[in-house]
Amino acid sequence: MPVSDTNQSNGTPNGQKGPIIPKSASEALRPERVPDPPKRSRKARSQMVIFLNFLMTLVVFVVIAAVAGTYYAFSIYRSPGPLTTNTNFIVRNGAGLNEIANRLESNNIITDQRIFRWLTTTYLHENETLRAGEYEIKAGASMKDIMELLKSGKSILYSVTLPEGLTVRQIFNKLQADTVLEGDLPSALPAEGSLRPDTYKFTRGTKRTEIVEQMAGAQQKLVEQIWGRRDPNVQLANKQDFVTLASIVEKETGLADERAHVASVFLNRLGKGMRLQSDPTIIYGLFGGEGKPSDRPIYQSDLKKETPYNTYIIKGLPPTPIANPGKDALEAVANPWKTQDLYFVADGSGGHVFAATLEEHNANVKRWRKLVAEKGEDPSAIAVDGQPDDATTAPGSGTQQKKKTN
Repeated sequence: MPVSDTNQSNGTPNGQKGPIIPKSASEALRPERVPDPPKRSRKARSQMVIFLNFLMTLVVFVVIAAVAGTYYAFSIYRSPGPLTTNTNFIVRNGAGLNEIANRLESNNIITDQRIFRWLTTTYLHENETLRAGEYEIKAGASMKDIMELLKSGKSILYSVTLPEGLTVRQIFNKLQADTVLEGDLPSALPAEGSLRPDTYKFTRGTKRTEIVEQMAGAQQKLVEQIWGRRDPNVQLANKQDFVTLASIVEKETGLADERAHVASVFLNRLGKGMRLQSDPTIIYGLFGGEGKPSDRPIYQSDLKKETPYNTYIIKGLPPTPIANPGKDALEAVANPWKTQDLYFVADGSGGHVFAATLEEHNANVKRWRKLVAEKGEDPSAIAVDGQPDDATTAPGSGTQQKKKTN
């Protein structure tokens, strides 16, 4: 007869103590009741716990998404951009990051202005900003490359070259004609000779007045330096006379190795009370800062026209410089050659031949006239400085061009 399972240790079913109770076959085959699972605590069933579990899950997903998004953004920020050719991009004064980012995207320089704006803000340190200017952005430049370029301020540089010997008016005309510079020129012209001839570099948006201020400051500094180390034997009263004579030397010769020699001639003449007899002073007296028209010759009659600048008539230096001299001309006057020469005349090769006496000068002029005649020109049209009137074309003819002879 079947019996229920018993605990071998104590002989009782299910580990219970007591006598063994026999069971019928049907009772033995009937399954025993499984105990109910433990009930969940009220704490486990709390809505707060459910919400916190959801919130924690959500945070995990957000963090994962943020990390993935950040990785993607940084990847795009450093990846080559859509530009296929180099292009210029202008950041105007006062433009903010939003405007710059929008314009970069609209010009197809970057792919996503939001990524550019966000990560650029991350990269910029305190007091750093994207600077105004015109920039050349290379083909394929990444957003990071563009940010670094705009932050550096290394914008495209333009230049304007203002040669030695221009008047202030001629310099202003060149600055006005430059299409990259902006703004008006000063209403009043600076003093003649006060602007330094040079090549000036600038960025788009630079004001014309800024270039003029640079030129004035540079010339003042240069004149002070050279005047301070001049030869003590140079008999010039002040810096004004120094610049005036340098401007005449500048206009007389374009050869650098002649300037100090020409300066010695003019200083020797001044020392002897002779008139300078310089053609460029006649031109300035007649035409001022605008300069002589290219198709207008110098006539013999011009030598007799009374102006404050005509050194064929006045003694000593003219009242102001006649142009803006460069460094070489200033150096030549401050440290001239030591010669006894009082004359010079063109030598036919772009330079001059010098003489200490009128006799030597006449011989040089004779050779020069021969060269002119060989070229088929009229040698009698040449006026020679320092010679009596009867040695030149009759004054007042008004039809003959005066060639350069000093």
